[in-house]
Amino acid sequence: MTSDGGSLSLDDIRRGVECLLFVSPTPLTAREMALALEVDEALVERAARELVSRDPSQSGLMVREVAGGFQMATRPDYAVAVARFVGKRAQKLSRAALECLAIIAYNQPCTLPEVDAIRGVDSSGVAKSLLDKGLIRELGRKDAPGRPVLYGTTEEFLVYFGLKSLDDLPDQAVLEQMVSERAQAVLEETEDASVEDARRMVEQVFPPDEQDPEDGAQADAGEPLQSL
Repeated sequence: MTSDGGSLSLDDIRRGVECLLFVSPTPLTAREMALALEVDEALVERAARELVSRDPSQSGLMVREVAGGFQMATRPDYAVAVARFVGKRAQKLSRAALECLAIIAYNQPCTLPEVDAIRGVDSSGVAKSLLDKGLIRELGRKDAPGRPVLYGTTEEFLVYFGLKSLDDLPDQAVLEQMVSERAQAVLEETEDASVEDARRMVEQVFPPDEQDPEDGAQADAGEPLQSL
């Protein structure tokens, strides 16, 4: 192969991209695939984007753009059948975990006391679960009394929610409204309808399914093929 991809047609490159994504357990960048195929990165980028936009009726598999790269996954339409076949249900995040994760995502880097102040409850257990799942990570310590740990989201967070980057997060106004409703409910010391409204707003940011706090993390945006 030549370095400019002259010995491969775009169809060849597209098929090569599919092969690489099929065997990779993590998203691949166009550069990584170009090095493996020994072709021009721009051609790989073009081929990958064509796969992303491919007619869904052509295959039960899809290529999605996540975490700054590309990943092959099964289509959400077949999630139930896939889960039944592999003998497990797609794992979900609890509503409490989604609240904590949304706050960190929009305010990173932030500390657990800051998250607690917004949620009105202790978040240490939820944060530990998110750390174990690889959805958040420690970014250092804040220059404040006690030097609390600063947290932010990870690349796995982007993969889980099918985001190309943090720029793809929904409008923060959704979260701000949730925070306002939640804070009012805490002041009133009641779990009334306003809390349920707030939680529904969180679901608009990160749609949950099952609400078991101990559930693991796997996105509905498509099951990564390598996890099957």
